Amino acid sequence: MFASFAIVPLLALSGLQAYDRTTWVLEIFPIAVALPILWVTYRRFPLTNLVYGLIFLHACVLMVGGTYTYARVPFGFQLAEWLSLSRNPYDKVGHFFQGFVPALIAREILVRGQYVRGKKMLRFIVISIVLAISATYELIEWGVAIAIEQGAYEFLGTQGDEWDTQSDMLLALIGATTSLALFSRIHDRQIVRIQSHGN
Repeated sequence: MFASFAIVPLLALSGLQAYDRTTWVLEIFPIAVALPILWVTYRRFPLTNLVYGLIFLHACVLMVGGTYTYARVPFGFQLAEWLSLSRNPYDKVGHFFQGFVPALIAREILVRGQYVRGKKMLRFIVISIVLAISATYELIEWGVAIAIEQGAYEFLGTQGDEWDTQSDMLLALIGATTSLALFSRIHDRQIVRIQSHGN
């Protein structure tokens, strides 16, 4: 839970240095929604340390993208050079994390609530939830773009890519499957530990 408190000063710092304040607000909005939920639910339904750590990492990705705007993140230019890309791919890092972290959040809720039986069905439901979140986010981006018109370019971060929406969702899918492949076992061990302490 310490990580969620560490986010607050980092959030303030990122806002002070933001390239474009409107874009910053739009990009960090998921953090502003998630933090109060994490605080309110901490005593009643604390998450595993793994999930809290990954939420913190995801928040850092969002704050960096909000501070610079995704198309201007310095690390993204370095990635573009390493991978011989024509555009800054930092927004793809963000969408990868949009699948990577929510996959384990969804998995933890489903496992601890015993809502799904069978590991294959669990993976299917988790990936479906991640794709639903990703598609919803793309619809929100579209709605915001229509609402703010000229100011939408920095928020959308498409950089002229006509397939940006589809590749964003693909990266979320890759993030979710990677997360499940890497962390399911350690996640299960942490869930058992947290449930045993709750009993």
